[in-house]
Amino acid sequence: MLSLDDLADVGRLVAIDAETTGFRVPDAEAIRKMPKGLRLPGIVIELGCVELLRDGDGWKTGDTWQRRVQPNGPIAKASIAVHGITPAELKNAPSFRDILDDFETFIGQDSLLAHSAVNEIGFLNFEYARVGRCGFDETIFSGNDFICTQELSRRFFPGAPGSLDVLCDRLWIDRSDRFQHHGALLDAVLTAEAFMKMHGGFVQDEPRSISFGDR
Repeated sequence: MLSLDDLADVGRLVAIDAETTGFRVPDAEAIRKMPKGLRLPGIVIELGCVELLRDGDGWKTGDTWQRRVQPNGPIAKASIAVHGITPAELKNAPSFRDILDDFETFIGQDSLLAHSAVNEIGFLNFEYARVGRCGFDETIFSGNDFICTQELSRRFFPGAPGSLDVLCDRLWIDRSDRFQHHGALLDAVLTAEAFMKMHGGFVQDEPRSISFGDR
């Protein structure tokens, strides 16, 4: 994953979150064993992004982007309980292929930010492979494209649970809109806010602020 040192000359980041069907991304070996001609359903059902723009020594949020996606497959009941998105609500949603150009226009070539970024990397690589942009054993996105707020949080709060909820509470970020259901854009915004607070050195549990320059 990217470190803050890698962002020294970066002027724009894009925080990203994906809501999914709740099913696991199959690996390349499992896909090779599937019946020939089988059309794999998608995993991503919603993407949300918010840009962060360099603002002096810190960052500020800018434009946002959000789309729902038709996976052409089932959604796990446990996943619906989390994000509240039902198959009926996706009936007329575009496919991942249909939103791909808009998505790439928004993120551009900029570095990405996510909480537990390994999940977003897996989801995006699967969807890109599913529409033929790469092979299932290849990658478009990797840790070199992402900075992960979950990894950053472990530096400030060693041993604490790595969830976004816990991180928001420790950083005094209002997550009340997340009490009933999650949403891709909401989670991207919360991830961006957590990053900006950690970058600024604000830590609830410590008697002093901690800067990323501390070693």
